[in-house]
Amino acid sequence: MIPTAPAAHAASAPAADNPYERGPAPTVASIEAATGPYAVSQLTVARSSVSGFGGGTVYYPTTTADGTFGAVAVAPGFTASQSSVSWYGPRLASQGFVVFTIDTTTILDAPDSRGRQLLAALDYLTGSSAVRGRIDSARLGVMGHSMGGGGSLEAAKSRTSLKAAIPLTGWNLTKNWSAVRTPTLVVGADGDTTAPVASHSEPFYESLPGTLDKAYLELKGAVHNTPTSANTTIAKYSVSWLKRFIDGDTRYEQFLCPLPQPSTTIAEYRGNCPHTS
Repeated sequence: MIPTAPAAHAASAPAADNPYERGPAPTVASIEAATGPYAVSQLTVARSSVSGFGGGTVYYPTTTADGTFGAVAVAPGFTASQSSVSWYGPRLASQGFVVFTIDTTTILDAPDSRGRQLLAALDYLTGSSAVRGRIDSARLGVMGHSMGGGGSLEAAKSRTSLKAAIPLTGWNLTKNWSAVRTPTLVVGADGDTTAPVASHSEPFYESLPGTLDKAYLELKGAVHNTPTSANTTIAKYSVSWLKRFIDGDTRYEQFLCPLPQPSTTIAEYRGNCPHTS
């Protein structure tokens, strides 16, 4: 185990009305912080030891004092490896999640394949991984960049029990996601020329059911690969979305509703408030 955060974590007794709340009461500073309240360990999953995806790295809160955690699988984009999404591992795990950044079976896998691989990774995490005892198998989510983002939509469509999906500058030839039943935060970039928001992220969002808890965050001054480097705006809303819907932690609703306003980093934000899931 390789510590990637301070050894101490903030004490947090689960709230009586929600046993899945993890960590201290959130603030703007805490969701923007590069490191959350939990110390993090990691383990490598060899490609040769799994089937259905290409292995990867698991990041998880070191403590066992707070019970089980929700889990998130994160997929890279076309021709990319897990290194392109590695920053999500310690960033999200330190906020109270088990995070699996995965490699795909080949770097050329299309979104539908990446979606199946995300689900295979979650099944491995909860079924046979060394950290399966730390995970609540009923509280799972998916994320991905580019074709991995398109894959996260495929995974959510296929497995409606998922609690959260976050496609990051997602790419997919399919534009209709009306069958998705998973709360979804679509992240686009105003300067994306690979998956322009007008033909990808915006129609993805608009096609999601109107009754679904959903949001569309368009990053300002950003490009297609912006999600592959540490980004405070992506992190703060991803943490809030995952906390709100994987953990059902309504303490994070304040960062999502009322809807965030345009700023130096946000070109546009759409969504339905208040959330009901």
